[in-house]
Amino acid sequence: MIIPRYYEDLNVLHDHTMPMRAYYIPASKRMDTLVEHRENSDRFQLLNGTWKFQYYKSIYELHDRFYQSDYDTKEFDEIIVPSVWQTAGYDSNQYTNIRYPFPFDPPYVPQDIPCGAYVRTFSYQKDALAEKAFLNFEGVDSCFYVWINGIYVGYSQVSHATAEFDVTDLLNEGENTLAVLVLKWCDGSYLEDQDKFRMSGIFRDVYLLKRPEHAIWDYHITTKIHENHATIHLNMEFYHPVLTSIRMEDPNGTLLAEETVSEPGQVKFELENPILWNTERPYLYTIVLQTEYETIVDELALRTIEIRDRVLFFNGEKIKFRGVNRHDSDPVTGFTVGVEQIKKDLTLMKQHNFNSIRSSHYPNAPYFYQMCDRYGFLVIDEADLEAHGPFMLYRKEDTDYNRFKRWNEKIADDPAWEQAILDRVQRMVERDKNRFCIVMWSMGNESAYGCNFENALRWTKEFDSDRITQYESARYRNYDVTYDYKNLDLYSRMYPALTEIQEYLKKDGSKPFLLVEYCHAMGNGPGDLEDYFQMIQSDDRMCGGFVWEWCDHAVAHGSAKNGKMRYAYGGDHGEELHDGNFCMDGLVYPDRTPHTGILEYKNVYRPARVVSYDPASGELILHNYMDFDDLKDYVEILFEVTRDGLSIQSGRLAPFSVRPHDHGKTELKIAVPETGKIYLKLTYLLKKELPLMNPGYPLGFDEILLDNEDGRNQKALSWINRTAETNEIVVQETDQAVILKAKDFTYTLDKRTGLFSQLLFAGREYLNHPMELNIWRAPTDNDMYLKSEWKKARFDRAYTRAYQVEILQNMYGVFLIAHTAIVADSIQKILNVNILWKIDGNGKICAILTVTKDTEFPVLPRFGLRIFLNKKLEHVSFFGFGPQESYRDKHQGASHGLYHANVKDLHEDYIRPQENGSHFDCDFVELSASQFGITAVSEEPFSFNASRYTQEELEKTAHNYELTESDSLVFCLDYAQNGIGSNSCGPTVLKEYQFDESSFQFRFELIPFVRRSL
Repeated sequence: MIIPRYYEDLNVLHDHTMPMRAYYIPASKRMDTLVEHRENSDRFQLLNGTWKFQYYKSIYELHDRFYQSDYDTKEFDEIIVPSVWQTAGYDSNQYTNIRYPFPFDPPYVPQDIPCGAYVRTFSYQKDALAEKAFLNFEGVDSCFYVWINGIYVGYSQVSHATAEFDVTDLLNEGENTLAVLVLKWCDGSYLEDQDKFRMSGIFRDVYLLKRPEHAIWDYHITTKIHENHATIHLNMEFYHPVLTSIRMEDPNGTLLAEETVSEPGQVKFELENPILWNTERPYLYTIVLQTEYETIVDELALRTIEIRDRVLFFNGEKIKFRGVNRHDSDPVTGFTVGVEQIKKDLTLMKQHNFNSIRSSHYPNAPYFYQMCDRYGFLVIDEADLEAHGPFMLYRKEDTDYNRFKRWNEKIADDPAWEQAILDRVQRMVERDKNRFCIVMWSMGNESAYGCNFENALRWTKEFDSDRITQYESARYRNYDVTYDYKNLDLYSRMYPALTEIQEYLKKDGSKPFLLVEYCHAMGNGPGDLEDYFQMIQSDDRMCGGFVWEWCDHAVAHGSAKNGKMRYAYGGDHGEELHDGNFCMDGLVYPDRTPHTGILEYKNVYRPARVVSYDPASGELILHNYMDFDDLKDYVEILFEVTRDGLSIQSGRLAPFSVRPHDHGKTELKIAVPETGKIYLKLTYLLKKELPLMNPGYPLGFDEILLDNEDGRNQKALSWINRTAETNEIVVQETDQAVILKAKDFTYTLDKRTGLFSQLLFAGREYLNHPMELNIWRAPTDNDMYLKSEWKKARFDRAYTRAYQVEILQNMYGVFLIAHTAIVADSIQKILNVNILWKIDGNGKICAILTVTKDTEFPVLPRFGLRIFLNKKLEHVSFFGFGPQESYRDKHQGASHGLYHANVKDLHEDYIRPQENGSHFDCDFVELSASQFGITAVSEEPFSFNASRYTQEELEKTAHNYELTESDSLVFCLDYAQNGIGSNSCGPTVLKEYQFDESSFQFRFELIPFVRRSL
């Protein structure tokens, strides 16, 4: 073996790396553009680009000393740095959530470790004014060895931390050779068991910094905010002391303070009437540190974060985190994420009302935090530390209690790992200590608790007492041992039920409660955002939460024949150990197209909400949910009044003051029509200029249903009240069918099911297949546990049988009374369904379905009628929640209106197909072709789906690009569906959203039509 076995030695975490320091980019002169364009610095030499590369399936296949200067790499391939080698076609992708992808045998890893040999030649010109050279690697997974010009430089691990080496004496004037050996696994991999694809390589930037011999090495900025002034301290450390000028300026470049220093120590500035940074006004001061031959420009935010009486305060104001968990993830580049990709994420977050981010579950690139300073995000910075795997070890006593109790034995509470765990926390804190967007240090994720985390928390609090700390996994420990939690500031939880939160607040409540992960946004979901919002707002000790998670993780494999991107998840690369599509759990798709879940989030967390509105007096009361801005300064408010979805009045409210976290009132006089479904909609538009957003951007809305004399939808009513012509209906009966014939239609009802098998109207056949009573839906990701109970109840195999069909006829039409049931093989009857069909001379079909359920069965997925319509009926108009999909617990982002769409546009194309595209609280829906159509209408609100895919196709198909269209337009007319929730990794659907009715009645009308008849 050509390298020492540091990769299995807990006593060697790094070799020849420089001491930890804060991140900064120096230049020979002042440069203010380096946050997003650090390549502009003349002291920054980027070594990214095309490198020579050779992949080895086993480290034992690597025999040649490839790092030697004269080694011939002509047989090597080429790879782009930064990147992960899996996306370049080497090795294979693997997604696991909790389980280690190798045997648990620390500190040892598989003997045949895959590895990659990298070689880069580059030209280096020495600078007489900056003769020192430091080689930086910002991210290498998992560990690496470095050589320059054939000489060993050093070794490092911790994939998401910066490793810096002094290479001054190893560089030649002119051409140089940099060689790096990266190993897929090392002992540090036991601490990097995060829920993500396992990818390898040099995935962040590699660069040289040219520095003077006498230069600043490190500085630590701390602040104290008083009533009318601020004190700023800079603790300075030098590589070799040098006279240094330190300036503080406001954003306009006005000099506010200046000091000089030439020895290590502290510099203090006093600032009168400081302007505090916050997420709604990210005001930054500039700090300029200048020596004779080097200048460092940094940005400073003045802010406070503190806990008083178990309540979290930011700048003296109670605050709620409106947060999201974010991984570095791109479907093409994997872990390699640059400035533009980060900026796209931050822009989308701002547009959807997020104010905070958790860097789950490792530190991001250092400039990410500078960008959060600039763009106004609060950040939880999390150590590159997750030891989830020990939870999954084989246990003879296989209970959650025993697994939780023993989780900490092998790592968290084993002193052998003390230095490795502390090192990861220190590397995070030291690098990012000057980033004021960071308000909280997280010790890592899901690793249980023990002496090593006590030690890391103790060090963190001693080093930085100004920020708060969190570590959710502190609750998992040996229950027979008493641990020290005094350095842990928050009680944080993942995915608790609302009842659990209430119990904590009632019985304990000793620390603020943080939802560090909640509302698992997997597939069609989450469905409980509004309920968590109400819980968060109900108690000051609730300091908000971070939705899991930002984006779906997937690997893009090019376009399928139908034009859809072929996104791959766990198991799609032939791996035996994987966790399927559990990585597809984001608010946005891999390409950052928004899911409907993020639209739900956006409006749940809108800037303001209507408290009350009195149309008689015109008094409108709003609550301002912003933390710092008066509502009159933050938003403009448009209003619109609609009658049955059509606009009848609109305008703009005059600005009025509503202080943060307070109520305010104004007057809005409108005339409410006597008839029709009347909604008042308030739309909140951004008023001020913000980084990443322009004025006029919509931030959310409220809608209020207004009372009037007749609040029924008049268009729906016109369909219901259509009078029948006195066309004779001829009734024919056979053993299997009842056939109804009239001037314009022929309908056939199957006596075996009590449902129609033919609807021939105006010479056109509307049905491609017989109607069905339907209780199944293609399980959503959030149905993943409930679906096993549903399948045990054989809901997915249920069908309809009729016992008797009675025929009555009078002047009003034909009445067919079908006594039916929903049954499935091997089990008792699920539902009794008595159906009354009334067919009039025009062909209108009125239905009353009276249903009773055997209460032995679980909640139903849905109940309704599934109709396989002529595929030409692809134009859809409806009144209900839209334009996006909506469900009984997922409709906050939708609003009532009259919507028009093509059937294909009603499909929400989840990467793993599942139930989607339903519309809740509808009055009517029309499906039409150019000349003919059919309307479903009811006096009671209903839901519907109109899709090109059957629920069977959605359920059996693993990827969206593999879906095969039905030969029919699949129209589901639903009395109800079960709620969506977030049970894929959260609590069960709340009781009020469960479809658990044991008896109910579903009334609707089906009205075929041709255009000339309207």
